[in-house]
Amino acid sequence: MVIDILKLEALMPGREIHWQQETESTMNEASLLARQQAPHGAIAGAERQTQGQGRMGREWLSPEGQGLYATFILRPKVPAHDAPLLTICLGLAVAEALARVADLRTDLRWPNDILVQERKLAGILVKYEDGAFLAGIGINLEQRSFPEGLATPATSLAIEGRAGISREALLAQIATLIDSQLHMLAAGGKDRIIEMFTLVSSYARGKYVEVEFPSSVERGVTDGLNEDGYLWLRLPNGKRKLVVAGGVRPVANT
Repeated sequence: MVIDILKLEALMPGREIHWQQETESTMNEASLLARQQAPHGAIAGAERQTQGQGRMGREWLSPEGQGLYATFILRPKVPAHDAPLLTICLGLAVAEALARVADLRTDLRWPNDILVQERKLAGILVKYEDGAFLAGIGINLEQRSFPEGLATPATSLAIEGRAGISREALLAQIATLIDSQLHMLAAGGKDRIIEMFTLVSSYARGKYVEVEFPSSVERGVTDGLNEDGYLWLRLPNGKRKLVVAGGVRPVANT
């Protein structure tokens, strides 16, 4: 079902919304809008992406009408080096929106994957360009099956028994919660944000994982976040290594 733009605008009065039937990537559309000085909170969305972007250069599968594909243009009053915490804020907002609208509890895998029993339901990609953060959000809604060989097994709201959830209500709730999280971050609430993430994420502490660093792969146990929102990994030799970027995957603890 095509998203109801009039309903969406009624739920988010005053917010600039750009919606297309098809685009290569809402991230690309948002980048163009940001260069044209689109305001904070503006949204670029589409029914279908032909080249949806995921983290680490991966593609986000975006079949028409089967998911929610949108990128927020964000100009929060926070320094660019707070981007890791911004990503965490977005994950918290999406997770809480899913709880409110779909009555579904999820897990957060650092920094930005939303999971249900280790299967990926939603992902977030954040880029910083020309003075704006571009926050791409993809949520699987109505898919009943996924291709084999995905880096992380996928799921959808339909598979989890929540078919037919209003995309308009979900996107509006996400927007409201993003505003709330960014207000907290701008007001100096970094510690509270890290605490919230630690409470809702099984990956924040005590998870045996494999981390794909740019030049190596390491295994260890997650050991909390530092003050900037990066993940500590405790290695088998007892030393800690800070995960600034990289793919985090669970492994069997044998």
